[in-house]
Amino acid sequence: MTISFTRRALCAAATLAAFALPATAQQASGFPNKPVNIVTAFAAGSGPDAVLRQISEKLSKLWNQSVTITNRPGGGGFIAIDAVQRMPADGYTLLQLDSEHLAALPVLYKSKNFVTLNAFDPVAPLFRTPFLVSVATDSKWQTMKDLIAAAKAEPNKVSYGSWGIGSPGHLGGEQLELLTGAEMTHVAYREVSQLFTSVGAGDIQWSFASIPSSQGVFKAGKIRYIAVAAAKRLPQMPEVPTVAEAGGPAGFEVNSFVTLVAPKGIANEVKAKINADVLKVLADPEVKARFNTFAFETITWSPDEIRKNADAKSKIYEELVKRKNISLD
Repeated sequence: MTISFTRRALCAAATLAAFALPATAQQASGFPNKPVNIVTAFAAGSGPDAVLRQISEKLSKLWNQSVTITNRPGGGGFIAIDAVQRMPADGYTLLQLDSEHLAALPVLYKSKNFVTLNAFDPVAPLFRTPFLVSVATDSKWQTMKDLIAAAKAEPNKVSYGSWGIGSPGHLGGEQLELLTGAEMTHVAYREVSQLFTSVGAGDIQWSFASIPSSQGVFKAGKIRYIAVAAAKRLPQMPEVPTVAEAGGPAGFEVNSFVTLVAPKGIANEVKAKINADVLKVLADPEVKARFNTFAFETITWSPDEIRKNADAKSKIYEELVKRKNISLD
């Protein structure tokens, strides 16, 4: 009887202790206990989409739960944002956005009065993309010094293209103007493939380019890279100098980082678990190899570090947008 009573007492105590745990702690300890859906603002087949699918497969095995991907491209990111914003803040619906969705949307769409990181919490980093400066293969420019000199000699005669107003390719060009005193003409393209075809044909003089988006035209011999807008050379393209090495402004960098966010209010314990598990997946050799093919740089930021880096970009973008009164309203 004594043993039976003791066992019952211990069981009761354990049950009471479980109920005494904060709800968020219970939620984190059991996360995930059902399928997770990641909505992405990028189109199927794009670099961010391809990476996300590999990461989701690894997370699915780690969590022993299905992790599905839903593509909601378009609308400057607002289609994906609207699809997730009002979902429960429980970690079961996440959103893949880049740094421009986080930092540029608020200043490009003033009339919407929407601040991305007021509606979402940063959860986990994925990667950072460096951008190279591409010109036509037969361009007379061999260095950034040549490009900048031409732009300063004939204001607004030199044209550069990008994959949209407010994209890193556009704002990077604005930043180059600001730092050098040059004046150039920006041309926005709807299709990335058409952008690099136009660079190769000489319809526009240059463009920023990522390796995955421009490799087809590069391998076909239509374009070449004269610099990488980064602090150091890319391991995948060691022969391409940095902008500073090629005669451009020192410290000039153009990049974009991609992250996972969740609707505002996600429990810190759940957020910490997702962050830790994503970092485990990013350390997987297969994921590292895939990143290497795209020249994507692995980043291992905490949620607070994601916010800090987004805030830093926001300050730069706000200055550039105000300078030219750029708007997507």
